[in-house]
Amino acid sequence: MSEGDLPPWHAGLQTESVIREGNDMSELRTTLVQADLRWEDPQANCRLLEERLGTLSGDDTDLIVLPEMFATGFTMNSREMAEPMAQSATVAWMAEQARRRECVVTGSVAVLEDGEYFNRLIWARPDGDITHYDKRHLFRMAGEHERYGMGNERVVVELKGFRLLLSVCYDLRFPVWLRQQPAPGEHFEYDALLCVANWPAPRRQPWRTLLQARAVENLCYVIGVNRVGEDAKGLAYAGDSMLVDFKGEPLIDEPRDVPFMRTGCLDRQALSAFRDKFPAWMDADRFQVEE
Repeated sequence: MSEGDLPPWHAGLQTESVIREGNDMSELRTTLVQADLRWEDPQANCRLLEERLGTLSGDDTDLIVLPEMFATGFTMNSREMAEPMAQSATVAWMAEQARRRECVVTGSVAVLEDGEYFNRLIWARPDGDITHYDKRHLFRMAGEHERYGMGNERVVVELKGFRLLLSVCYDLRFPVWLRQQPAPGEHFEYDALLCVANWPAPRRQPWRTLLQARAVENLCYVIGVNRVGEDAKGLAYAGDSMLVDFKGEPLIDEPRDVPFMRTGCLDRQALSAFRDKFPAWMDADRFQVEE
């Protein structure tokens, strides 16, 4: 790909990572951003989120996590609201925030690529690198499976030596898709599961329960970020964003339906010590996920 063919988020970006590795490499500082979203208004949402993030930077955090479809709300109006991936203003905004704040920024966006729409989780690094995961399990009760294409690849990213499995909302209900699938000779595939969501208030208890269950069964941290407020259809979202440790115990737990921003730490030494002390992984069943 020539320089002229590069998508807009590469413009002016540095070519080497500027994530600040000077902080403790045994910890991954993670910022959960629980926000009220403006319906189908990407410019307003990006502006409001930028204001909420304030001066947050790599001095304070390694990872900023935004909700599912943070630019639009959970819209099924894919034809009008999905942005072409290569020209996406929202993805460009994420890349700019990552570059300027010197940390990773992640959240999902409705995009169009190769003639198909996707609910795509974007992982934007400060060096301009963009990784993505397309939501696998589409919420048929809202007709999402009729408006967006299904992802078919699990994606594990790495940050400061921590491996994170990416997921979006409804994926959380499907433990086989999210189960540890270590390579031969390894014990674990990932250290944390990340899930961004627009999870409605009437089902808040399953959200909380499933976040903790995924942590326990996979001996990993779980990062769950949900939105608050109401969408254009009057559906309420309760938030309940959580950072859960490998024992299923919440490290950040905000059972309130108000916007907030909190930073917590994933501790590599504590995770390794517990995995050694309680090696349930040794008795795990081996399996393969079929398409």
